Amino acid sequence: MAKLNVAPTKSNLLSMKEQLSISQNGYELLEQKREILIMELMHMVEKVKLLEQDIDALVEKAYPALKKMLMQVGGDRVEQIANGVKYDYIIKEKSTTIGGMNFPAIDVKLPEKQLFYSALGTSASCDHCIAYFFELLKLLTDMASIRTIVWRLASEVKKTQRRVNALDKMVIPQTQETVKYIESVLEERERENVFVLKALKNKKEK
Repeated sequence: MAKLNVAPTKSNLLSMKEQLSISQNGYELLEQKREILIMELMHMVEKVKLLEQDIDALVEKAYPALKKMLMQVGGDRVEQIANGVKYDYIIKEKSTTIGGMNFPAIDVKLPEKQLFYSALGTSASCDHCIAYFFELLKLLTDMASIRTIVWRLASEVKKTQRRVNALDKMVIPQTQETVKYIESVLEERERENVFVLKALKNKKEK
């Protein structure tokens, strides 16, 4: 590893040692942060998997219910009911704390589940179908929010990993090499000074 272009002086040696200490402490802190983020990321990925299972299970109920509703009331009536459903929702950005860090997430407020149609020309299958799809909509918005957090967590893990690698593979080795170089030059100078002083002393004694 190439050393830094620094003059071999005592003041620079102290500065390099201080920089090395800061870099090593920073490396340890970033490594801890990376491990925490990875653990949280794995936890969130597991939540996504469980949510996907819930969504799949609900889809298996919702679409058969829709088919049954179509058979019982007909396509025109289903379209009328669908057009009467209120899809008003509010999307807000919120902050969630994960591993001691704040991450932006989304909060979706769905409309209250209520009767959007007349009971005339309908059946219980209509209620079941709409209930399933409202629940499915809620799960999908939850999934969107969690996936947003997962994406940002993964991005933060990558960024932290790059910093860890930079310190471990470049900054710390270069600083260590520079410290060794300065120490060796200063030691050599010290030996030369001692040799010169001994030579002068011997010359005076003669």
